[in-house]
Amino acid sequence: MAPSRRKLDLRKTLFLLPNMITLSSIFCGFDSLRVSANATGDDDYYRASLLLVYALFFDMLDGRVARLTKTQSAFGLQIDSLADVMSFGAAPALLVYQWSLHQLGTAGLVAAFVFVGAGAVRLARFNVLSMGESGKPTKPGKYIVGLPIPGAAGILISIVVANHAIAGPLSGPAYVWPFAGLTLFLAFCMVSTIKFRSFKDLKLNGRTVALVLFAVISSAVVSMQTKPAFVLVWLLSFYVVIGVIETVIALPRDLAKRRVGRAALEKDAPVPERPSLPPG
Repeated sequence: MAPSRRKLDLRKTLFLLPNMITLSSIFCGFDSLRVSANATGDDDYYRASLLLVYALFFDMLDGRVARLTKTQSAFGLQIDSLADVMSFGAAPALLVYQWSLHQLGTAGLVAAFVFVGAGAVRLARFNVLSMGESGKPTKPGKYIVGLPIPGAAGILISIVVANHAIAGPLSGPAYVWPFAGLTLFLAFCMVSTIKFRSFKDLKLNGRTVALVLFAVISSAVVSMQTKPAFVLVWLLSFYVVIGVIETVIALPRDLAKRRVGRAALEKDAPVPERPSLPPG
């Protein structure tokens, strides 16, 4: 008898697709590390930053492919986080250190490391919050706690790309301290409890239309006043500003809710019985 052929499990085959896309992001991050470590001029830093732009594209693609093919899994969540540590933590940190922060010596090294460390902490917290009781990833909510590491890395990467487009002096000594401050601020945003929009529940309403129109018009103004390469810097910075402003506006309401909840807990707490005195 001829040996029976094993049927192809299409679901297992589809399971590989988003993970291969994630591995492509890891490769881009690894190659960016190689280019940054051996960079001899601004063109090399530009190539390293472009590799991370490709990594950003793959990072956006793998999750959408997983949702379309219904192949989301705990394994996919973990490998995606590992890819993010490589491509949006270590790779951009080395890029900006070699490009600018090395001029500060130990202080520049610390700033670059704080960015990597904050990104790793943020991803670990995200994984814990994203896990359901069954161990599978849960559906993302309206807000994300802490600035996503691709967004933080995207700001640093887009600055390097924009500086190359204008042959600017942003990597020079005059801008190194502000750039170090920006790197530390982005690290703080990643580990903070500031809530940033996930854009998973966008609805076509007046608020959304107004936000899109503002983004388009402001981007056109930035493009005309500077260079088109600075549009990405502006859009990512605008995303951070929205998160900070919304958190500040919601702070009094959140504090009031905490006070009400604390008062309710104190009200419902059992009153301890007074010990009875012995007779006599």
